[in-house]
Amino acid sequence: MGDKELKIVKQPKYQKIAADIASKIVEGKYLIGEKIYARSSLASQYGVSAETARRAIAVLQDLEIVEATKGSGVVIKSYEKAANYIKQFLDVQSIHQIQLEMLESIDRQKKELDQLKETAERLVSRTERFRSINPFVPFHLEVIKNSPYLSKTIGEINFWHHTMATIVGIRRGEELIISPGPYTTIELNDVIYFIGNDECLERVQKFLFPN
Repeated sequence: MGDKELKIVKQPKYQKIAADIASKIVEGKYLIGEKIYARSSLASQYGVSAETARRAIAVLQDLEIVEATKGSGVVIKSYEKAANYIKQFLDVQSIHQIQLEMLESIDRQKKELDQLKETAERLVSRTERFRSINPFVPFHLEVIKNSPYLSKTIGEINFWHHTMATIVGIRRGEELIISPGPYTTIELNDVIYFIGNDECLERVQKFLFPN
């Protein structure tokens, strides 16, 4: 995530208790005018401290969903305001869920990028080691289309002069010609093996197939 982390919306316990009570009002489990538990009973019911229960009731009272009087318990006051509160609560919950999904997605992508980077580094390392052990790994190119140099000899077309690549072999059907001399011709469907620097493959392609 770097230095900047997405702030997660977290709702305190008392807000969740308030939302649960409001949900029960909306569901008809608590009726308008009905008296429900005192704060101490709510604290015991939800397994929280008396202060947490008090704050939950305070939220509902501030929104005029319930009315609480000292020593008289909590009286249900408004169905509509309970419904509005639940809608707002669920909207915040949705934002919370979207944030979590975003963080999980970013975390997955970061892990995949780290894995890709590690794989690429291993590939580069192995390629460099392989080339250091055997710097003469040949390139190869198949003559699968017409070329102005078909049926002409390697010496006649000045292959090395134009490409700075050295032909080390030509596969022609079932035959493999090793170290072909300057009088060996290049034919259609030949597979030419040659060595040179990293740019020689492109030069050979452009030379044999200029169009």
